[in-house]
Amino acid sequence: MTDHAPDEGLPVVSGGDHRSLPVPDSLAGERVDAVIAQLFGLSRTKAADLIGRGLVEVDGATASKSDRVFPGSALDVTIPAVADPLEVKPEVVEGIRIIHDDPAIVVLDKPVGVAVHPSPGWTGPTVVGHLAGAGFRIATSGASERQGIVQRLDVGTSGVMVICKSEHAYSKLKNAFRHREVDKTYHALVQGHPDPLEGTVDAPIGRHPKSDWKFAVMADGRPSVTHYSTLEAHRFASLLEVHLETGRTHQIRVHMAALKHPCVGDHLYGADPTLAARVGLDRQWLHAVKLGFEHPESGDYVEYESTYPDDLARALEVIRGAD
Repeated sequence: MTDHAPDEGLPVVSGGDHRSLPVPDSLAGERVDAVIAQLFGLSRTKAADLIGRGLVEVDGATASKSDRVFPGSALDVTIPAVADPLEVKPEVVEGIRIIHDDPAIVVLDKPVGVAVHPSPGWTGPTVVGHLAGAGFRIATSGASERQGIVQRLDVGTSGVMVICKSEHAYSKLKNAFRHREVDKTYHALVQGHPDPLEGTVDAPIGRHPKSDWKFAVMADGRPSVTHYSTLEAHRFASLLEVHLETGRTHQIRVHMAALKHPCVGDHLYGADPTLAARVGLDRQWLHAVKLGFEHPESGDYVEYESTYPDDLARALEVIRGAD
C-alpha cells in the first residue's frame, strides 16, 4: 500500500556490472534474495536467479537464497547486462493534478493506473516521468529512477502524495517517514463489517511465498501497524478511515485481507469479483485522502487533501443505494 521508499537503492545497470556494498542496518536479518531485490530494484525471482547462478557472495562465501544477512556484511553481486535499463521517460500524464508547489516540495493527486517511478516490468506512465515532462526539477537524492521519492502509492491506488524538489527537503521528509512522523490517512471500502468496528492490526508483512507480486502476513515479515475506524456501515461493505503507522508495500490491502475484509475490487487479495462488477470497479477501492507533515523548510505543520475520484465515488454510491 502505500509506502516510503526503501532506505537504500541502486538502479538496474545497462551492462554487466559488479557491486560491493555493506548491508544497511534497515535490512538486517532479511533473506539474501529479499535484500538483493530491494537494493537493486529486481523482482524476488530475478534475485533468486542471480543467487542460483553463483553471482552473489556474502562475506566472501557464495550465498544461498535463504541465508540471512547481518548489518555491515559485505555483499558482492554481479549483475549481467540487461536489455532495458530503468530510465525516467519524460511524459505529461493526463489526470495528475498539482495540489501544492513550492521550492522544496510538490504535492500532487495521483490517479489510478500511474506508477510513482519506473520499475522492472512496468511500461506505463509514472509520476516522476510526468514531473520531468512538465518541467519540474526534483531532488537528485535516491536511486536514479526514483530521485526525490520519499513515499509511494500502488499503481492501483489513487490520492495525495509528496515529492521532494530540494535535497534538504528529501533528507528531512525521508527521515520523517522513517520515524513515523507523517500523518497518512486513507479511506478504504472493504467487504463486510470489521469486528470490532474500530481497531488496530499489528501483523508483520513480507513477500508472499508463492508470488513475487503479492505480500502477506508473515511471521518473519517486517513490523506493520494499521489503525482503522468505520465511517459508514452498509449492507455489503463498510467505508473505513485508515491511518498507517508504518508504510509497507500493499499494507492496507494485506491487513484488510488478513481480517477477511478485503478492499472492494481488490482481486489480488481475494475480493469478490461479483461485487466488484456490481459497483463497476476493476481496481481496489482505496484512496489516500490526506497527508500531513512538518514542512521541511518552514517547520509549520501542513496538510493536503484529495477527494474521491469518479470511479470510487460511483462505486460508493452503489453500495449506499443497496441498503
